[in-house]
Amino acid sequence: MAYCKNCNRSHNVGFISTRLAGTDGVSLETAKWADVFEKKGFTCFYFAGELDRPADHCYLAPIAHFNHPEIEEINNNVYGVYERGRFVTQKIQDLKDKLKDQLYEFIDKFHIELLVPQNALTIPLNIPLGLAITEILCEQRIPAIAHHHDFFWERQRFLTNAVWDYLNMAFPPHLPGIQHVVINSSADNQLSLRSGISSTTIPNVMDFENPPPAVDEYSSDVRKALGIQDDELFILQPTRVVKRKGIEHAIELVNRLGLKARLVISHSAGDEGFQYECRVKDYSDLLKVNTLFVSDIIGERRGTTPDGRKIYTLYDVYPHADLVTYPSNFEGFGNAFLEAVYFRKPIVVNTYSIYSMDIKPKGFSVIEIDGFVTEKAVAETRKVLENPKLRDKIADHNYEIARCYYSYSVLQRELSNLISKTIGCYE
Repeated sequence: MAYCKNCNRSHNVGFISTRLAGTDGVSLETAKWADVFEKKGFTCFYFAGELDRPADHCYLAPIAHFNHPEIEEINNNVYGVYERGRFVTQKIQDLKDKLKDQLYEFIDKFHIELLVPQNALTIPLNIPLGLAITEILCEQRIPAIAHHHDFFWERQRFLTNAVWDYLNMAFPPHLPGIQHVVINSSADNQLSLRSGISSTTIPNVMDFENPPPAVDEYSSDVRKALGIQDDELFILQPTRVVKRKGIEHAIELVNRLGLKARLVISHSAGDEGFQYECRVKDYSDLLKVNTLFVSDIIGERRGTTPDGRKIYTLYDVYPHADLVTYPSNFEGFGNAFLEAVYFRKPIVVNTYSIYSMDIKPKGFSVIEIDGFVTEKAVAETRKVLENPKLRDKIADHNYEIARCYYSYSVLQRELSNLISKTIGCYE
């Protein structure tokens, strides 16, 4: 266990979420937070429905996952409707009690002294889990730092519901002893207006103090594996194929560039259905844009597909791209934006609200569209692609800005303050 010199006590921190595995934003940011906590002398432990952390530091609770069949049954009966059956209420309470028991076991087993719910008190994909955490915080008064990524009012699917009582109680709860953290200024404003809760804004970060490693032997053949020719531009859309990513804009941009290019989409639709993916494929065919869907060979870690092809990580792919497109209509923050800056790639970005409010004022140099592709954006993109010196100048400029505002040192400073407020001491 970690040892605190200031108060002669050990401190163990417990991260709680529906899933802490893979490359989703919550899992990635949790890993960064854990790194900071460990450098402060804490030992980190994890509770979730899916985990890829060290087994001896984990408590796996399958019903904590948002895609557990019983949780999906609840969601299907409370969203998009105006009233819920008594049996749904009973199921929510039963699962809440089971999760409370498991959370208490987690706290006792690992001697947890600080809880860090990661989006579990924010987006109501697992209502029983949020209720269980809230009740434990009421019963135990254990210190907590709640990290909020996506509030329910930011998603259309949650606005028609039969669980306003639970949402008002636990998503998030207004309790003493909890420090609330949001990832953008809009969330800070809305949380305060809607609930009276004060919060700290800590943006998503990357390790800008340490540039990415050079391309190694394993990843040197990425372009060949994707079938991209030497004289062909590699334009990367590093997102899932979901409606809010606005991928039609990237397709139109590639079409209007008039250059030999291939658009590569890194991830699949995931759990949000495949209708939009079909739409993207049809639109690509309509505009005669060579679009590749390569989620089968891009994974969380290197490996081999069942038919013997190499699996690359997204970080293996980034260095080979000539341009990154990020035409999202909405983002909680924008991890892919920071990743593109980290790998020194020019970016085409749609001016989604959080970009406009929080990121753009920092002074980044990017190619912007505002809801649709303009001839100006096309001309700027073509100019950047055809001018390597300009591309390098922009990359250096953006990297330095990101190092100032979105580096690990920012996270370390802000978390240090929160830890001090929450438990009063640390190593």
